[in-house]
Amino acid sequence: MQVLVTGAAGFIGADTALALLRRGDRVVGIDNLNAYYDVGLKEARLKRLADHPAFRFERTDVADRAAMAELFARERFDRVVHLAAQAGVRYSLENPASYVDSNLVGFGNILEGCRHSGVKHLVFASSSSVYGANTRMPFSVHDVVDHPVSLYAATKKANELMAHAYAHLYGLPVTGLRFFTVYGPWGRPDMSYFIFTRKILAGEPIAVFNHGRHRRDFTYIDDIVAGVVGVLDRIATADPGWSGEAPDPATSSAPYRLYNIGNSRPVPLLDFIAELERALGREAVKDFRPMQPGDVEATAAETDDLKAAVGFAPQTPLADGLRNFVDWYRGFYAITD
Repeated sequence: MQVLVTGAAGFIGADTALALLRRGDRVVGIDNLNAYYDVGLKEARLKRLADHPAFRFERTDVADRAAMAELFARERFDRVVHLAAQAGVRYSLENPASYVDSNLVGFGNILEGCRHSGVKHLVFASSSSVYGANTRMPFSVHDVVDHPVSLYAATKKANELMAHAYAHLYGLPVTGLRFFTVYGPWGRPDMSYFIFTRKILAGEPIAVFNHGRHRRDFTYIDDIVAGVVGVLDRIATADPGWSGEAPDPATSSAPYRLYNIGNSRPVPLLDFIAELERALGREAVKDFRPMQPGDVEATAAETDDLKAAVGFAPQTPLADGLRNFVDWYRGFYAITD
């Protein structure tokens, strides 16, 4: 099977591509290698894939309409895992145009490519951020999410709507995955656990927003990838019981599905920091601050649907996941003390 993985130099993208290669798929990976964070880290992720004869990388931008049309016409992918996006809630306050280009224009180009080339299944990244102002826990894909609190969240909600339109109009099977706080080796330097690690090792204070009252559904990268690959193999189908009189946001009369993909065990931020301190053997100097604009106090994934569909069951305890990350971090950045 030939699979396109967009965002192949990214955190989840690189590990997903590696998992597909290991099971025998042919993978074309694309990424624009932008400078949102360290390009050297992105290049290092790609080096893990380079020795696989069934992998080929192309540096290109999903927002480039002509390049995407040419790629889809040339390759004829069986399935697509679309993970390329401008990530980050806080950065969307600084550079909203990059979210419009990557997350809206880019996703439109992917949908068009899939439509015209007969792709059998598109799996795309949404986000737990779409829950926005919702406060009922755990978050359910069957609840309406019409109140985003950041532009990033709004673009991900828009992706879900765009995907449904293509499923309805053209019969394109699409599945959206709402990711919940993914962490682990090879992660993103803009995420809190990565920033905390760098600052704790440097003896610098860490900013603890919302005075430490956050709770997050931290989900280890290996568990995430297992879920992504499982969903890719389960092609979305229409729900015969779907009704327009009581519409379920997670399913449709079109071949469309939405799933939460998270650990379903929210962790208080201060407990997370304490576990990271144990893994590092260092104590953090905490600088308590108010809630940041665009942020939410808590996330918690209800994942019964994903478990029923593909047997999704996260296996990695937080302590193990953070130890694995710290070991990788020390090795990658050659930290010996």
